[in-house]
Amino acid sequence: MRIDIITVLPELMQSPFNDSILKRAQEKGIVTIHFHNLRDYSTNKQKSIDDYQFGGGAGMVMMIEPIDLCISKLKSERKYDEVIYMTPDGKTLNQGAANELSLKENIIILCGHYKGVDQRVRDLFITREISIGDFVLSGGELAANVLCDAVIRLIPGVLNNETSALTDSFQDDLLAPPVYTRPAEYKGVKVPEVLLSGNFPKIESWREDQAHQRTKERRPDLFNK
Repeated sequence: MRIDIITVLPELMQSPFNDSILKRAQEKGIVTIHFHNLRDYSTNKQKSIDDYQFGGGAGMVMMIEPIDLCISKLKSERKYDEVIYMTPDGKTLNQGAANELSLKENIIILCGHYKGVDQRVRDLFITREISIGDFVLSGGELAANVLCDAVIRLIPGVLNNETSALTDSFQDDLLAPPVYTRPAEYKGVKVPEVLLSGNFPKIESWREDQAHQRTKERRPDLFNK
């Protein structure tokens, strides 16, 4: 997979890709990440990429021309499956969307800033709009990092144990059950006996029951689906 990220602050985004799972995914050649500084596509001397709103109002708006030039250049070099805009009013990211995007080959992610982008960018270039929650960030960079992490970890070969991602919360609209490790007893609190039994059918049944119970208690909206 190749992910091209268009941003005003590429240096803000780089750190998460230099450690842990995202770093290993790149070292294995499973995914490549490319950052594009939107100011490099500005056509004025000040390298500005924003301007005042038509009609007045507080907040600047990202101009269409630099975004058009950047996206058009990338599209001239290869075909893209998705051009994603990170925005608070997009569709909320969930596990199903992450699963779907993990199957794509080439993705562009546009990070919003200021008051957002000129609406014509969304009308002409964007194929999918994604939010990571009902709140506003200073820019789309952190949201893009979240999206990349959620997607990349699902690509085969990224995790050492590929079945791990399949048992994560939300994969089947359930929260994950409780997990334990050694010691079997700590300060009088014991690990459930079933997990020490070696009876794997019973263990799986216990985990399924716990997942249903936890989802019903903590996320009734998921359970009721």
